[in-house]
Amino acid sequence: MYEQLHQYLKVLQQERKLTTNSYQSYERDLLKFTGYLEGEGVKGWTSVHKHHTLKYMMQLKEADLKPATIARHVVSIRALFHYLIIHDFISHDPSIFIEAPKLEKKVPQIISQEDTNRLLQVPDLSTAVGIRDKAMLELLYATGIRVTELVSLNVDHVHLSLGFIQVISPSQKERFVPFGNYAKEAIEAYLEHGRAQLAVESTQQEVLFLNHHGGRITRQGFWKIIKKYALEAGVSEEITPHTLRHSVAAHLLENGADVRAVQEILGHVDITSTMKYTSIAKSKMKDVYSSSHPRA
Repeated sequence: MYEQLHQYLKVLQQERKLTTNSYQSYERDLLKFTGYLEGEGVKGWTSVHKHHTLKYMMQLKEADLKPATIARHVVSIRALFHYLIIHDFISHDPSIFIEAPKLEKKVPQIISQEDTNRLLQVPDLSTAVGIRDKAMLELLYATGIRVTELVSLNVDHVHLSLGFIQVISPSQKERFVPFGNYAKEAIEAYLEHGRAQLAVESTQQEVLFLNHHGGRITRQGFWKIIKKYALEAGVSEEITPHTLRHSVAAHLLENGADVRAVQEILGHVDITSTMKYTSIAKSKMKDVYSSSHPRA
């Protein structure tokens, strides 16, 4: 059983180009499922039947796992059996009987344009770190890129004269994202005045955003930075590294951007990922209408 499982995991890693986190989730879920089957006395994939998968789902529910976690297990198991079917390892699919729990559609958390402006004004531009932080925040808000993409940028990924950055997504897909004058000025200031001070002892001269030790800033490091500035700016909402990305999407749509254009900017493969922000934009429009229209 493990031989076919590892073959499938190898396909996931090499052909699907999943992010590290996604791959590890698949691997963890499927190893747990295979261990369960062994405990049930199952000797091979052809011996897995409906009652095995249904019983496993019951065990997951009894373990008080979150619905999203159970749904992820369902996706992992179904994908494995699909692979086993199309490669003729099995003749029937016992996973067709299991159902993922219905998940509540969460509205992405955003901060207002006013709060965003306050946040962007907080960094102290008299220090190299403040200049760097200003550039990171401005670029993140200008482009809506993922924090992982932001901290992965190298100097040669930034094309100042063209007003574009070259972004490599977690799944290794490349895209070019535009940025405006505020971000351009902040990056220029960082490259001219801030980065040199941080790069004195750096062995990673290609890296764009450097930490105190001259190394690449981590995602966790940026999370601490944005939390600190949110507190100083008086932003009341709980803010995460992804909050600005959500806010960019909502603010673009609020101001009339085409949803397809926003999809391209954010690097969403599926437009449904972008469509979730339209409800926020529509809600904002209703507020504006109610407060501004004379006969509202």
